[in-house]
Amino acid sequence: MRVQVLVLAAATAAAVTLQAATPKITFTDTKLKNGLRVLIAEDHHAPVFSVALAYNVGSRDERPGRTGFAHLFEHMMFKGSENVGPGEQFTLIFNNGGSMNGTTNEDRTLYYDTLPANQLDMALFLEADRMRSLEITKENLDNQRQAVQEERRLRVDNVPYGPSSERFGEVAYSNPAYRHSVIGSMADLSAATVQDVSAFFKTYYAPNNAVMAIAGDVNAAQALAKVRQYFDAIPSQPAPPPMDMTEPAQTKEKRETMADGLARFPRVTLGYHVPPSSHTDTEALSVLATVLTGGRSSRMYETLVRQKQLTTGVGAGLNGRRGPQLFMLNATASPGKTIADIESAIYAEIERIKTEPIQSWELDKARNNAKRNIVGGLGNSLNTAVSLAENALAYNDPGLINTQIDRINKVTAADVQRVAKQYFGEANRTVLITTPKPAAAPKGGR
Repeated sequence: MRVQVLVLAAATAAAVTLQAATPKITFTDTKLKNGLRVLIAEDHHAPVFSVALAYNVGSRDERPGRTGFAHLFEHMMFKGSENVGPGEQFTLIFNNGGSMNGTTNEDRTLYYDTLPANQLDMALFLEADRMRSLEITKENLDNQRQAVQEERRLRVDNVPYGPSSERFGEVAYSNPAYRHSVIGSMADLSAATVQDVSAFFKTYYAPNNAVMAIAGDVNAAQALAKVRQYFDAIPSQPAPPPMDMTEPAQTKEKRETMADGLARFPRVTLGYHVPPSSHTDTEALSVLATVLTGGRSSRMYETLVRQKQLTTGVGAGLNGRRGPQLFMLNATASPGKTIADIESAIYAEIERIKTEPIQSWELDKARNNAKRNIVGGLGNSLNTAVSLAENALAYNDPGLINTQIDRINKVTAADVQRVAKQYFGEANRTVLITTPKPAAAPKGGR
C-alpha cells in the first residue's frame, strides 16, 4: 500500500509540474499568392532553426500498378535541380553544421532541415530550387529505383516478420488507399517511368499542395520576407484529385496465417477498425493503449509477460492514419508457448477493461506519459516545425500543437471503457498469425 501511495503522489506531482511548465507555441500563419502556407514560430533559446516542408501526398495517393511511388519520389528529390547538383543538398547542409532528411508515410511526404541561425537563406533556396526545377532524368530514376528496391530488401523482404507486417494491411483494409505498404512492390517500382515521375511532380509538388513551417531562432517578419523572395515565383498547379479513403464496415472477423522463413517464434498481430485520427475518440484510444500495454505496470504486461510468461513483450497503439485507422496489438510467443494461449489472454484483458473499473492511477500514468512526450517535443525546433506543418496539412489547424495536453486531460475512465466496448468486437477484428517456416531438408541427405 505504501508503494502505491508513493507512486500516486509522484504521478500527481509530475502532473502539476507538467501543467505549470507546458509552453504555448505562438506562430504566424500566412498563405502566399501561389497557395503555399507558411507558419513561423520564433524561439530564441538556441541559435538554430528548423524548416519542415510537408507535401500533401503519400502512398494513399498512388494508383494500382505504381505502389511505392510516393516514397520513390522522396528519394528523387535529393537528385538535384536547376542550381543544385545530385547529392549537393546533403553536402551543403552538413558542411554548414546542419542535418536534414525526408520521410514518406501513407498521408504525406515531409522534408526537413535543422541549421544554425545564420543559414536560413541557404535552407530556403535549396527547398525552393527543387520545388521549382527538380531534375528528372532516366539516370536519376534508375539510380533511386535501385536504392528503394534495396531498402525494401533490407526492411521488408529479408527481416523477420517483415512480410507479415506488410501483409497485415492488405488483409485488414478493403480500400486500396491503405491496403498496400508505403515502400511498394518490386514489380511496381520496376515499372515506373520518367513520364510517371514528371506527371507526379507536376501534380503533387506544387506550392498550393504544401505547407512550410519554420521554428527556432528567426525573426518572423524577416523570415516571411525571405520565404516570399524564394517561393513567390513558383507557379501553383491544379489541385490534385481528392482521395476516397472510406472503409466499408467490417461484418466478420478476418483471419489469416502465413509462414515466415526468418521468424524464430510465432507472432500474432491484431487490428480493430477505429475512426480517423481527427476523430474525438483518438485521445481515448491512445490512453487505452497505455493502460493495456504501456510499460511494466500495464495490464497486459502484468498478465501476459509477468504472470503467465506467454511472451516477452506486448504492444498496442493506433497506426495513425488521416483516414480510417487501426488499433493494433502484437505479441510474439515465448519458447514453448502457443499463439492460442496469447490470443485468449489478450481477449480476456480486453473484456476485463470493458467491464471492470479503470483505476485513477492508470489514467494518471497515461496522461503523464503523453504530457511528458508532448512537452519534451516542444523544446525542439524540429519537432515544433514538423508538428505545425503536419497539423496544418492534415487538419487545417496548426494550433492543435497547443491543445494536445488539454485533450488528453479530458479523457475519463468512462471514455476509455466506451471506446473499448464500441470498437473491440470480434466482427471488427483482423488477426494475422505468423509462424516459423521449417527449414528445408538438405538435398542428398541421409
